[in-house]
Amino acid sequence: MFRKNKIALSLLLVVLLLLPEGLQPAAAAASQQSSHIDAVLVMDASNSMKTSDPHHLSGEAMKMFIDMLSAQGDKVGIVSYTDKIQREKALLEIQSDADKADLKQFIDQIDRGAYTDISVGMKEAVKVLKQGTEKGHEPMIVVLADGNNQLDPKSGRTEGQADRELSQAVKEAGAEGIPIYTIGLNADGKLNKKALADLSDQTGGKSFSTSSADDLPHILSEIFASHQKLKILPVTAITANGSYQEVTVNVPNANVLEANISLMSSKPVDVKLTDPSGNNQPIPSANVLRSKSKTYSLIKLLKPEQGDWKLQVKGVPKDKIDINLIFNYDLELDMAPLASKSVKKGDTIDINAYLVSNGQKLKDNGLYQHMNGKLIVKDLDSGDAKEVELANKGDHFEGTYTVEAKHQYELKVRAEDKSFYRESKPVTISAKAGGAGSAPAAGQEEKKPFPVWPVVIGAIVLAALAAAAYFVLGAVRKANKGFVGQMVVEIRDENTGEKTYPQYKKLTGFKGKFNLHQLLQLAPELKETDKVIFTPGKNDRLMIQNNSACLIEKSGRAVDASRGAELKSGDRLSVSLPQVDKTILIEYLV
Repeated sequence: MFRKNKIALSLLLVVLLLLPEGLQPAAAAASQQSSHIDAVLVMDASNSMKTSDPHHLSGEAMKMFIDMLSAQGDKVGIVSYTDKIQREKALLEIQSDADKADLKQFIDQIDRGAYTDISVGMKEAVKVLKQGTEKGHEPMIVVLADGNNQLDPKSGRTEGQADRELSQAVKEAGAEGIPIYTIGLNADGKLNKKALADLSDQTGGKSFSTSSADDLPHILSEIFASHQKLKILPVTAITANGSYQEVTVNVPNANVLEANISLMSSKPVDVKLTDPSGNNQPIPSANVLRSKSKTYSLIKLLKPEQGDWKLQVKGVPKDKIDINLIFNYDLELDMAPLASKSVKKGDTIDINAYLVSNGQKLKDNGLYQHMNGKLIVKDLDSGDAKEVELANKGDHFEGTYTVEAKHQYELKVRAEDKSFYRESKPVTISAKAGGAGSAPAAGQEEKKPFPVWPVVIGAIVLAALAAAAYFVLGAVRKANKGFVGQMVVEIRDENTGEKTYPQYKKLTGFKGKFNLHQLLQLAPELKETDKVIFTPGKNDRLMIQNNSACLIEKSGRAVDASRGAELKSGDRLSVSLPQVDKTILIEYLV
C-alpha cells in the first residue's frame, strides 16, 4: 500500500510540475507557509534529579514550553525515563487549551526511579518522532538531564552498550533532520556538560547548562525562540509594590501571528490588558489566552493589533517579576533563483531575496523598515565563511557576490530585526573547471538539432499524466483523509481483573490511517497492537484491519478483521493481547 501511494504521489508531482505556473493548485502555494513544530520532551526521572531539581521546576519549564506553542497545529510528545521508559505520551496535536492541559497534567504525574540510562530516553524520542511527525512540520527533541548514566548492576547492561545505542539514536536523529536541544542541571556539580553538548552539536541543536533550576523557564524560552528563528525581547523587570504597575508591549507590525508575554514570578501575579485602541481586553477571551503555573504566567495574544498594548501588573510587594516577549510570525525568506549554478572564478552573481507570507511575496513594506539583510557564503572546499551586506530596497534585499576561487560554494540569505530572523534555503554553486553541469565557454555553445521526437513523446506523456491526475488526486485525498469522533479506551489485566480508568482519545489528529499502538501512546508492553490498523470509512465510520495475532471481538463475538471490518458509532470492541495477558476495551463514538 505504501509503495502504491508513493508511486501515485510521484506521478502527481510530475503532473503538477508540468502544469503552467498559473494553473498550479493553491495547495502548492499554501505548503510554503510557516511550519509547525513536532516536539518530543525528554525528561530524566531518576532519583538524582531530586538533588538537582527538588522543587520540580523542570516540569514547570516544560509546561511553559508547551504554553508557548501555537494555539493550534503544533504536536508534542513526552518521554520520561530512568534506565527504562517510565511514562510516555505519543505526539498529540494541539487543537485547544484542553490538549495543552492534558500534556501538562501528564508531566505532573511523572514519578522518579533509581537508575539512569539516557540512551533509553533518546531511542524512544527518535522513534516517537519518526512514527508520528507530520510532513512539513519542524521536528525537535528537548532533553533535560545531567548527562550521566547510572546503570542497574543487576541488569548486566554495560556502559559500552549504552554508549553505542545512544550514538545510533543520535545518528538517526541527524539523518532525519531532528535537532536535539539539551539542558544540563548542575546543582550537585556532577554535570557531564560535554556529553550533552555532543548530542546537540551532532544534530544542529543547542546545549544549555545551569546550576539552578530557577533558570529553566528562561532556557526553555530560548530553545523555543531559537528553533522558531525568533528572539526574546526583554520588556522589563519590575519590583512589585502591591499596586498595578503599567508596562508597554509594542506589537511592531500586522504579520505577528502570536505574541507570547511571559511573567516570571514565584508569587501570584494579577494582570489587566488594554489594546492599542484603548479598549480593555478581558483575560482570558477569544483572542487573549492565559496560562498560569507555580513559577510563571503566560499571556498569548492571537493576531494582535499593531501598536502599543498596555499591561497592568500587580504582584506581591518586593517580589521581582521578569517580563519577556516572543513574537511568532507567519513569514519565510526566499532567495530568487540564480541565473546559473555553474559559474567561473571572477563571475558576479546577482542576489535578490524577499519575505514570503502564506506563499506570497509580502506586500506590507513596513516590515522591511527596520530589517537588515546579508548573504552568507560558505566555501565548501576550504570551510571558510564570509558575509556580504545586502541593500534593503524597501520590499526586498539585493546585492552581488563575486566568485573568488574555483571552488564549490553554499549561498544563503539571512534577514533580521530585533524580534526575529529568517534564513533562505541554501543554494550550492560550482566554479570548478569541467565540473558537472558547467556552462560551455563563451562563443563555443554547442549547437544541437531541435528535439522533435522528445517533444512529441513529451506531449503524449503529458496528456497521459494529465488524464491520470484525476485518479491520482483521488488516491492522495484518500491517503490524507481525516477522522472524526473519539474512542473510549480501557485496559483490563486478565490476571487480576483490574481495569484502568476510561481514557477519551480524539481521532481528529490522525490522517489517512493510524494503528492501535499509536492510540495507546506507544506503550512498549502493548507493542503487538501496532498491526491493528484503522482507516476512515464512509459516513463517519471506521475500518479496522487486524494483521496481528491479537483476537478481536465485537459485542462478544469474534471478528475476522484480516481483510477489514466496519465500525459505526456506538460499536464496542475487545482486543485480546496474548503476549501480556491484557485486553484493550474500545468504544467508538461520533
